[in-house]
Amino acid sequence: MTRSSARNATHACDAVIVNFRTPELVVSCVRSIRDHGIIPDDQIVVVENGSGDDSATRLRAELPDIPLVVTQDNQGFGAGVNLGVAHTQSEFILVLNPDTRFVDRSFAKAVALLRADPTIGIVGLDLRNVDTSRQYSARRFYSLVDIAIRRSRLKRLAPFARRDARHLMTRSWVGDSFAADWVMGTGFVIRRAAFDAVGGMDTDFFLYMEDVDLCQSVADAGWRVVAAVDAVLIHDHQRASASGPLSRSGRQHLRSLARYVRKHGMRPF
Repeated sequence: MTRSSARNATHACDAVIVNFRTPELVVSCVRSIRDHGIIPDDQIVVVENGSGDDSATRLRAELPDIPLVVTQDNQGFGAGVNLGVAHTQSEFILVLNPDTRFVDRSFAKAVALLRADPTIGIVGLDLRNVDTSRQYSARRFYSLVDIAIRRSRLKRLAPFARRDARHLMTRSWVGDSFAADWVMGTGFVIRRAAFDAVGGMDTDFFLYMEDVDLCQSVADAGWRVVAAVDAVLIHDHQRASASGPLSRSGRQHLRSLARYVRKHGMRPF
């Protein structure tokens, strides 16, 4: 048996974590992977995505056994993921944001879903806040009305709150899994065959909406997108894109949204 086949026989999933000026979060994320035996060190790839700081030095010092890929230019999150995936071999790929951590071994549920059903292309994890409340990380595709509700105070009003809950699929988190239109890119597992079939992540999305686009593309290519109930991943997130449309992150979110609409269209209601 070759080294690569022995490696894949041991564990069929690699992990990719993209760093941009958050090496301390990457270290915490990797330590949680180790603490709970999620994936072996040599199957975790960290991409230092052109941070322009001392991230690479710190990551090499604190994670000497973790493969590190360094790029000088930040081409965006999707480009970082693609670069990381190019350095992996396994059948499935776990993509993680640095601001995530595992608290148990429930991640195995996601891989089990992919193993059991070859029609599944992407499995989203059950993202939780630090207090373990659910983030509702599997959703329906946006409509223009949904966007208006999500980015305004309308969601505080009863009729719009019900519409928002439908978009967030809040009542779907029962059983082992359920079908979704898209899952948040903060933490998901993708079948390599599906990733390759769509050419990886679309690098025209520098930041934001690349997860929605990936799920749409994978579904268009014939695979299903599902969420794994209780495959828990803690996400200590900061919603920069919600800071306002005139902020830098807000403008980037709107540009990505416009790119998505040009590529896939969007229903009004």
